[in-house]
Amino acid sequence: MVKLKVNRKDYAVDVSPDTPLLWVLRETLGLTGTKFGCGMALCGACTVHLDGEAVRSCVTPVLRAAGKEVTTIEGLSHDLSHPLQRAWIAEDVPQCGYCQSGQIMAAAVLLRENPNPADAEIDDAMSGNICRCGTYQRIRRAIHLAARMKATGGIR
Repeated sequence: MVKLKVNRKDYAVDVSPDTPLLWVLRETLGLTGTKFGCGMALCGACTVHLDGEAVRSCVTPVLRAAGKEVTTIEGLSHDLSHPLQRAWIAEDVPQCGYCQSGQIMAAAVLLRENPNPADAEIDDAMSGNICRCGTYQRIRRAIHLAARMKATGGIR
């Protein structure tokens, strides 16, 4: 049994310790917001937070998450009230939407570390997350909007 804390809830999962965290989240816990993209940590679709840091859950053994706080897109907010989620909707970011949970999770770490990033800082921080549809300009606009929302408490 591996003991996990996911989205502030405790779990004990009966899986092999080398099982990728992604599959434990999706298949064992039913948290399907985190997506499988490439399986090699190259695309970012599977990005979650492990003790507040963005990690690729497709290559992270579940044992590495034992005793740490895992946050998935479902744990960012229960009602889409997180500024990034609201900004993503306001800017109509998703096209196919497949990469968006990973994009949002990466952006959350960026905004925690840099509450007012410039375009180049956004591009650098988000460079490991691939959007097959190419909505990078909308992603950047949404991150700027979320930063303003966090600073002012609303959409402007």
